[in-house]
Amino acid sequence: MYHHVKKLMFTVRIGEPEPRFGNMLLEQFGGANGELAAAMQYTIQGLNCDDPGIKDLLMDIGTEELSHLEIIGSLARMHLKPTKSSREAAEADPLVAIAGGGGVNLFNSQGNPWTADYLKITGEIDVDLRSNIAAEARAKIVYERLINFTDDAGTREALQFLMTREITHLKSFMKGLESLGIDPLVIGEIPPTPGLVDQYFNTSTGTGDDGEKDVRGPWNKGNGFRFVDSPALKGLADEAKADKG
Repeated sequence: MYHHVKKLMFTVRIGEPEPRFGNMLLEQFGGANGELAAAMQYTIQGLNCDDPGIKDLLMDIGTEELSHLEIIGSLARMHLKPTKSSREAAEADPLVAIAGGGGVNLFNSQGNPWTADYLKITGEIDVDLRSNIAAEARAKIVYERLINFTDDAGTREALQFLMTREITHLKSFMKGLESLGIDPLVIGEIPPTPGLVDQYFNTSTGTGDDGEKDVRGPWNKGNGFRFVDSPALKGLADEAKADKG
């Protein structure tokens, strides 16, 4: 059961409206990494979850994301409102001005409609939690960039609040994943093919136009990895050898 409290989770105040910046804010309203996508993703994952603790975590954060949607929507509306009456302001976002009357809608900053394709829901709770951790990290970066594109103090305060909550959620999802006690390299039930799972294929070779070089590190050296050098080139060499024969 949902209940709407007629008070924002964080009070939004702005100075001078900036319609162009209001358009940017729509990315966090109806965009791929926005608050609606997060609210729907976590809530639907929660509905599918059999673990009562993780379900509670998902429903709590999914519900909070709806509150964040209200904040970012209110903030965007304040910045976009001049597009309803001013032609100059309307030119910053003709779609919002003409089709939406200066209000928000489920579009991203480019006018692309929101889609459920944004949601990552697999029904495997450990996989879903990993998706959520990545989603929170992406949202944090979007908020950081938005903060860097405005000088309005009230707007920056609201965005700082939202950005900070992304880190809180990220931490909760990480701890929820840890609580499952699942090895991070164990995914699903069918084990990978022995031997093959430890092979690292060095498939990006040569110096390149910018002088790139092959690099060895913990992702392909030690830690049980077996380095396999250029399997495609080796295949061509084997073919050439066979042709000679």
